[in-house]
Amino acid sequence: MIVTHRDLQTARYCNNGTRVFFQRHGLDWSEFVKHGLPEEVFLNTGDHMAIQLVEVTRERQNGR
Repeated sequence: MIVTHRDLQTARYCNNGTRVFFQRHGLDWSEFVKHGLPEEVFLNTGDHMAIQLVEVTRERQNGR
């Protein structure tokens, strides 16, 4: 599953804090905004908020 910027907005995460997270984990913010990233990228960080973002994405994609 792909996590998108829309999912980030649905989770009500701010761009500024998320950019810091991306820098800390060596992730490409521009790629994420344009195309999204696989859920595994977020899960592999072990970060609690990243895991929550994946859960929000799953719920949105499953129509909940």
